[in-house]
Amino acid sequence: MSDVISLENLTVSYRRHPALHHVNGAFARGSLTAVVGPNGAGKSTLLKTMLGLVRCNGGRVVTHVDAHRIAYLPQQAEIDRSFPIKVLDCVLLGYWQAKGNWGGIDAKMAERARRALAAVGLDGFAGRPVSSLSVGQFQRVLFARILLQDAEVILLDEPFNAIDARTTGDLLRIISAWHAERRTVIAVLHDHDQVRRAFPQTLLLARNVVAWGDTADVMCEDNLLRARAMAEAVDEHADICEVSESEVLALSRLHDDHAGHAHAHPHQGHHHGAGEKGGLQ
Repeated sequence: MSDVISLENLTVSYRRHPALHHVNGAFARGSLTAVVGPNGAGKSTLLKTMLGLVRCNGGRVVTHVDAHRIAYLPQQAEIDRSFPIKVLDCVLLGYWQAKGNWGGIDAKMAERARRALAAVGLDGFAGRPVSSLSVGQFQRVLFARILLQDAEVILLDEPFNAIDARTTGDLLRIISAWHAERRTVIAVLHDHDQVRRAFPQTLLLARNVVAWGDTADVMCEDNLLRARAMAEAVDEHADICEVSESEVLALSRLHDDHAGHAHAHPHQGHHHGAGEKGGLQ
């Protein structure tokens, strides 16, 4: 199975505080991966860096798919729902990457958007303002928008946060269908039981990679305790981390052997040069 996104010695900082620290590994094409870890482990920062929304301070992200074939669902807290837009128009924004600002929407495209709403359980909601929806209903709208994008890679940041159990179950079935269609899905999650039930691959982060591979192997108690200890051990007053050229080359080779292994780095907890604002999640 080929890789769709590779991380090569990826390092990201925010106001000199480390968010991601020498991360190596790759997401296989068609994989379904949960990204888990303690608060401040760099999970959301990882997604934003893969999208180019946050600048990396070291290493790189190598994406083996065109940018317009990547769909991104941010946390709901980052979305302003006060903008006066109807549900159908919000879903139709899924065509934006393909059509651009001046691309027209024809009747067939509008009908496909209505079918997407029906697929997420919102048949009859097309004319409602998004501001009138519950958190769960709005999340269904955002999943309908992704359905229109026909993306090869789908990045989801806490897609089930504050969502009721019924909506979560319905959206998990959509994610499972994407996986069956050989799309690559990467989701930041907090519910470990949910991860074990529905996600065959897991990346456990604590700024560094703690473990990455089959969920049953990664989500063991030893790894979870280690991730918590690593997150708590970060020294906010450490010197700026300087990496030698030989160290960079050695770390970059790890990306071919990441599954199920922990890749702690001797400079864990050191600071890096200031990066762009990205927030730590």
